[in-house]
Amino acid sequence: MSFALSPARPLRLPPVLAAVAVLAVLALPLAPGGEESGAGPADAVSALVVLYAALRAVRERRRPLSATAAVVLGMPVVGLAVAAMGAASPGAGVTGLGRYLQVFVLVPAAVVLLVRDRADFRLLAWSFVGLAVWQGAVGVHQYVTGTGASYQGEEIRAVGTFGPQDVMGMATVVSFGLVCALGLTLGHSPVRQRVAAGACTLGLLLPLAVSFSRGAWIATVLTCGVQLALAGLRRALKAVAAAVAAGVVLVGGFGVGTAMLQERLSSIGQVTDAPDQSVVDRYTLWAAATGMWREHPVTGVGLKNFPAYRDAHASLALSSGSDTEGAGAAYRKQPLLSPHNMYLLVLSEQGLLGLLALAGSWLALLACGLRGLWRVRAGDGLDCALVGCGLLIWQLVDFGYADIGGPSTVLTAVVFGAVAWWALVGAEPDGKAAAR
Repeated sequence: MSFALSPARPLRLPPVLAAVAVLAVLALPLAPGGEESGAGPADAVSALVVLYAALRAVRERRRPLSATAAVVLGMPVVGLAVAAMGAASPGAGVTGLGRYLQVFVLVPAAVVLLVRDRADFRLLAWSFVGLAVWQGAVGVHQYVTGTGASYQGEEIRAVGTFGPQDVMGMATVVSFGLVCALGLTLGHSPVRQRVAAGACTLGLLLPLAVSFSRGAWIATVLTCGVQLALAGLRRALKAVAAAVAAGVVLVGGFGVGTAMLQERLSSIGQVTDAPDQSVVDRYTLWAAATGMWREHPVTGVGLKNFPAYRDAHASLALSSGSDTEGAGAAYRKQPLLSPHNMYLLVLSEQGLLGLLALAGSWLALLACGLRGLWRVRAGDGLDCALVGCGLLIWQLVDFGYADIGGPSTVLTAVVFGAVAWWALVGAEPDGKAAAR
């Protein structure tokens, strides 16, 4: 008797791992001052991801995107092209155009192509959670040991591996991870996975708190509230009870109710009564952006032109910059080169044409994502729907307090890719990329 030996099948890794690689690079520490050079390692990896997705589409000889997906993802291109022509120099126009295309068009389209089904999407969501847990652990260590970024004279602000120049980086990563973990907790996946996701959700509350980021706090609270409402009353009550219990443990057991944290929380309601200098700067920059738009309402002042027009429209209340130091970096006065509001940044530099194109794309994704959530509300895919819709809601709220810039910006591109996959592909009945 003889036995024929069958050749071993080669191990095929899911293509979504290419997108996960971008998140893995963001876990690496940045060299002091490395964030000032523009594109970083994660940006280079994201460019390779776009190339890889394009080569796969060509090799498989299939239409990469549906007509709907192409229109929704391509809408921002019109306003960007017009604004690029109004830039101060061709180099600035090309640089600004490339950045916007990377974040809102190319990388999101690549992620849509690389995620094959809901299992791949869950893998990507867990990757967000893993990155958040790592960055959060680094941030908590910084807070406990006094090795973080400077905050009110003490080096206690948790910034993870991003450094004080990208002070919002860790808060953004942790917020994305928390939103993903809560979505995975509220879904219909196996109990073990939901328990693990719930533990991550509660564990990420601590690093989010010691990030001292008011914008991240507001966006996360609003997003989690929407996720709970969409998941149903029973799940919402369980999650709220767990969050309250975690809050009692954090405040009573670990003493996370420091005077500085309480002061930061109370300052959210004092933005009009007794604003601190950071709030004054923000209001002044917002007024400057509005003034630029009034002078150039249709097409704006041009890409990357906000700094050049800022002083002509800002009042004397604007400070020369924000002080940054700590977390391994020397003292530095960081200039205020954007309005710290994505909508006003687009409005000032791209005008109504650019804002309508970008915001129209985002609202289309939100509408498609919520429609898909309604389809799967009682069946498989609820966790994916809550993650996809939650990430977009968080980003749209946070854009009211922040804009793109810094090493963590590439993470926003991957987020829009995940959101676009759920809204344009994953919400289909089979939840597979073949639905395109």
